[in-house]
Amino acid sequence: MRIFGRVRQRPSTDWRLATNRAFTLIDDGRYDDADALLTRAADLEPWLSESWFNLALLHKFRHDWELARSAGLRAVALLEKDTNAPDWWNVGIAATALQDWPLARRAWQAYGLPVPGGPSGTDEPLGMDLGGAAVRLSPEGEAEVVWGRRLDPARIEVQNIPLPSSGRRWGEVVLHDGVPRGERTTMSGGVASVYPVFDEIELWAPSAVPTWVVLIEAATESDRDALERLAADAGYAAEDWSSSVRLLCRSCSESRMPSEEGDGMASHDPHDHSAPGAPGPLGHTGAAAAGMWSPERECGLAAPASLVRGLLDGWVADSPDTRDWRDLEEVC
Repeated sequence: MRIFGRVRQRPSTDWRLATNRAFTLIDDGRYDDADALLTRAADLEPWLSESWFNLALLHKFRHDWELARSAGLRAVALLEKDTNAPDWWNVGIAATALQDWPLARRAWQAYGLPVPGGPSGTDEPLGMDLGGAAVRLSPEGEAEVVWGRRLDPARIEVQNIPLPSSGRRWGEVVLHDGVPRGERTTMSGGVASVYPVFDEIELWAPSAVPTWVVLIEAATESDRDALERLAADAGYAAEDWSSSVRLLCRSCSESRMPSEEGDGMASHDPHDHSAPGAPGPLGHTGAAAAGMWSPERECGLAAPASLVRGLLDGWVADSPDTRDWRDLEEVC
């Protein structure tokens, strides 16, 4: 096969040595040094799509989206196959970061995904049927996996209320990577559904809705559920962190984990590191899963300051004998 007038052959030894060294440097966070090596590799083998794919990947890691788009376009120009090439996925991520919607549409269609409105549209490629997913916020820090609504192949709208340590808010849209790192399973009607977990790359659209933490007294689960419904009816969110938050080791977080969404978790979690009857800090099943209910709950609330206290007071007023709240604090 000839590309640009020369016969394609295996990459040279110098290309392979430079590329291998560059990815070792990337693993160490030495992006500038890796850039020099990958640029040299592209100079050595400019006809090779992998040369430009690797540069696009590096620029994605650095969040340099202009260079990622440029290198990605050079990579796809040299592809030998039409669909399912990761080169196009990286182009789609870069185009989405830059809000280059015509290119994003072209990238997803070239990858093999149906895009509503066709490739000629200039607006956001919304309405793609991609199913549910979870996203790992702050993957290099205090990582937290939350559920989200996929807007397109590169963006997720956060639907949980993240813990303040993540620096993220309910309703924010994050740009995410294309390769899943872990899965979450839910049960519904005895049928298991599996959802991918993607790593956040960066914040794409912030939320103006602050996050609050509050201690509530809820005599029953129904009382707790009533607060969550009341917040949802107002267009915002409440989440019982006492039952929804689980601490996982890195290995478990990046594997297939059962979720408390749906009909509940399996009776035995093979990833649970706690002793039977004595859950430890990395135990994956909480007190609620064990059939115990504690009236005192730590809840996250996503609501404007002008509404949050009235929402809590209204919740208590509906059943003052079984509900109460205290220690409201804005945390993010």
